[in-house]
Amino acid sequence: MSPFRFLVALNAVLLGLLSLPARADLKVVTTLPDLAAITKAVGGEHVQVTSLALPTQDPHFVDARPSLALEVNRADLLIAIGLELEVGWLPALQNGARNTRILTGSPGYLEAAQFVRTLEVPATRVDRSQGDVHAGGNPHFLYDPRAALLVARGITDRMVSLDQKNAEAYRANLEKFTAELEKARAGWEQRLAGLKGTPVVAYHRTTAYLANWLGFDTIAFLEPKPGIPPNPAHVAQVLTQARQRKARFVLQEDYYPTTTSKLVASKIPAPLVLFTSGTDFRGGQTYLQHLEDLMSRLEKGMKGEGT
Repeated sequence: MSPFRFLVALNAVLLGLLSLPARADLKVVTTLPDLAAITKAVGGEHVQVTSLALPTQDPHFVDARPSLALEVNRADLLIAIGLELEVGWLPALQNGARNTRILTGSPGYLEAAQFVRTLEVPATRVDRSQGDVHAGGNPHFLYDPRAALLVARGITDRMVSLDQKNAEAYRANLEKFTAELEKARAGWEQRLAGLKGTPVVAYHRTTAYLANWLGFDTIAFLEPKPGIPPNPAHVAQVLTQARQRKARFVLQEDYYPTTTSKLVASKIPAPLVLFTSGTDFRGGQTYLQHLEDLMSRLEKGMKGEGT
C-alpha cells in the first residue's frame, strides 16, 4: 500500500473514534502475541490486550495496515520487543496513529528487551552485508521462560504506574503467573534434560535463548546469514556438518519454507521439528500453553519423531 493510500484509509477509520463508547480498562497493544499473552496474565480483567502480529507471521515483516494503526491509536500502553525486531513496521504505526501517549520515550511505550540479558550482541559494527543482524543483540528471548518472567515483572511495574487503582490486582496476578511459570519450567527442564549437549540444526537464529536455557548445541543454521534464504553450496556444508556431528533433529519455525529443511532432515537422517513462533493469543492460548506445545515438539524430536 502506498503512503498516500495508507493515510487516506487511516483517516477514514479514525473518523469513527468519536463515537466509540468510553471504557474503564487499561488498553494495551503489543507487537507480538507472546507479549500479549504475558500482559493478559498479569493484567487480568482490568486490561484489554491486542496483539498486532499473529503467531503465524514472521515478526520482522508485518504489514502496517490502517486497522493496526487504529488499534495503536486507542492504546494507553504499547509494548514492543525492541532490539530493532519491529523496526520495519512499528514506527509507521506509531507515527500514523496520532497517539502521543505511545510514542517512543513516552510513559505509554515500553520495550521488553530492557528487562533481559540479551545474547549474541555483536562485538563490531553491524551492516547489511552481515544479513539481518540486530545491533543490540538477539531479540527472540521469549522462548526462554526465565526471560519471560523478567518481562512480566517489567510490564506489571509499568501498568501499575499507569493505573494505580488496580495496582494490587496486577501484583497479585504477577505472583500467580510467577508460581505457575516456575512450576511449569521445573517440569520442562526435567523432561528435556536429555537435550543438554545435543547437536541440532536450526533454520534461523531464533534458538539462542532456547538453547541457552535447555542446553542443546545449535551446530549450524540453514540460512547462510540471518534473513538470507538457503543456497545449495551452504546447504551442502550444513549437511556435511550435521552428518559428522550426528545432529539429533532440524528445528524450524513453521512460517519459514520447509522444502530445504525437509531435504536436509531426510539426508542426515533426522526428524524435522516444526513449531509455532508465538502464542495463539487470539485463539485463547496462554503463554504457558504455547511453551508446553513447544516442549512437546522438542520431546518428539529427542525420540526421533518429526512434527
